Amino acid sequence: MVKAAELYPQDGSIAGAAPGGMAEVEERIAHRIAFFEEHAPIKVEVPPAVGPKGHETYGWIDFGHLPNTRDLGGLAAAENACVKPGLLLRSGALGFGSDADLNRLRDEYHLMLVVDLRNDEELIEIPDPMDAFPGARYVHADILARSAEGITQERATREKIARERREFERSMSSESDDNMEVMYRYLLMSASGMLGYRSFLRSIIELPEGAALWHCSVGRDRCGLASALVETVLGVSWDDIESDYLATNIFATNEQSFSFPAAIRALRAARDAAAERYGSLMGYINEALEVTPAEVEQLRERYLL
Repeated sequence: MVKAAELYPQDGSIAGAAPGGMAEVEERIAHRIAFFEEHAPIKVEVPPAVGPKGHETYGWIDFGHLPNTRDLGGLAAAENACVKPGLLLRSGALGFGSDADLNRLRDEYHLMLVVDLRNDEELIEIPDPMDAFPGARYVHADILARSAEGITQERATREKIARERREFERSMSSESDDNMEVMYRYLLMSASGMLGYRSFLRSIIELPEGAALWHCSVGRDRCGLASALVETVLGVSWDDIESDYLATNIFATNEQSFSFPAAIRALRAARDAAAERYGSLMGYINEALEVTPAEVEQLRERYLL
C-alpha cells in the first residue's frame, strides 16, 4: 500500500470512516461538489448531490484507502426490484487498500471474486493483494490486451482490428475533443474489449456465492463500462447508470478528477456504438458477450430483491 499511496496520493478524496452514517456522507458529497464548482481548473461533470432512492450516496463505502469502492446495492432495477446490497462492488485497484480495508472486504462482504480489468504493466506496478482473500477467485480480464489482435486468422478482420487500435492510440496521444469518445468506443467494441467484458460477465455468472468486485485503476473507464453492463443486465435505468458512472468524479482524487474526469459523452458514445451494431446495449451483451436471456434471468434472480 505504501507504493500505491506514493504513486496515487489521495488528495481531495472523501475516503475515511464516516461514523455519522449516511448524513455525514451526504454532507461530504455536497462539499465535494461545491469544491468542484469553485475550484476545479476544468469542467467536471457530477451527478445530483443526492443519488436515486435507495442509492442516495451512490453506494460509497467508507473505506480508509479505497476512495472509489462502491456497492451497486439499492439501485432500482427490473420489475420494480432493486439490487441486493453487499454483493456487487465496483472499485479502483485493491492495492491501494489498507489492511483494515482488505479485512473488511473479506469478513464483512465475503469477497469471493475479483475481476481485474487492467493491463499487465498496471498489474506489475500495483498488484492485487489476493492473499488477503483466501478462497477467492481472481480473473484477469485485460480490456486493452494486445494479444486479442492475433485471435482471428482472417486477414481482413486482423487489419480492421489493427486500424481500430491505431485510431485508439492516436486519440490517446492527442488532445482532440473527441478522444474520450474514441477511447470508450474502443474499450467496448474492440476485440480485446469484447473478450475482457465477456470474461468479466461470465465470471459473475459462474460465481456460486459471496461478493464480486471488479476494478481498473481508478474505477472510472474500464470499470465504469463494466458497471454499466452489469446494471443493464439487471434492468437499471439509463439515467441511474449515468449517475452511478459520474459519481466517480466525486469520489476520485483531485488529480484523477481534474486530469481525466468521467464524461457522459464518452459513456454515451460507447452505448451508441453498441446500439448501432447490435440494436441496444442489451443486444451487445447477448450477442457480442454471449450472455443468453436465460443467464440474464439467472443473474436477476440472484442479485435482485
